[in-house]
Amino acid sequence: MPVDAKLLEILCCPVTKQPLNRLAASRLEALNTHIENKDIVYVGGDKVDMPISEALITASQTIVYRVDDGIPIMLENKGIATSQLQDF
Repeated sequence: MPVDAKLLEILCCPVTKQPLNRLAASRLEALNTHIENKDIVYVGGDKVDMPISEALITASQTIVYRVDDGIPIMLENKGIATSQLQDF
């Protein structure tokens, strides 16, 4: 279930306070490929060990937050820094 559009309008990154946008399907696929290869970690240092079905990304394109069952996981230590992804 996708994030409700009205909710998306008011969400912002807990770290940068930037607005969030849905992560494009092609970029989500690339992210999941890296997750499958076990080379992605959350900002808090834990490995990302489950594929992501939906995600939000900051306006500056620097942090990705997973969405589980339509609920954005907006915890500071559960963000995924895009700097660990080449050509993202």
